[in-house]
Amino acid sequence: MNQHQGVTETLKARLAELRQHLVKVDRSLHKPLSADSGDQAIELENQDALAEIERSEIKEARQIEAALKRIADGKYGTCAKCGAPIDPKRLKALPTAATCISCSA
Repeated sequence: MNQHQGVTETLKARLAELRQHLVKVDRSLHKPLSADSGDQAIELENQDALAEIERSEIKEARQIEAALKRIADGKYGTCAKCGAPIDPKRLKALPTAATCISCSA
C-alpha cells in the first residue's frame, strides 16, 4: 500500500467534488439573463460572485492535480524549491503544499 494512500484518496474525493460543483457553476454562469432590468442587476452581481468561486475552485483543482502528480512521481513531501522535506504537520494542514515553510515565504 502506498504510504500516501490516505492523502491520495482524500485529494481525489475533493477533486471530484470540485469538478461536480464547477459544472453547476459553469451552467449558472451561462444561463440567459432575465428580461427584467432589476432582475438582471441582481443576476449580474450573482454572476460576479460565481465567477470568483469558479476561479478559486479551478485554482484548488489545479493544486490538487499537481499534488497527485507529485505523489505519483514519488516527490510528494519534498519541497519543489529547495528539495528539503516538507514538515508533515504542514502537509497535514495543507496537503497540496509544494514547498516547505521557508520557501513559501
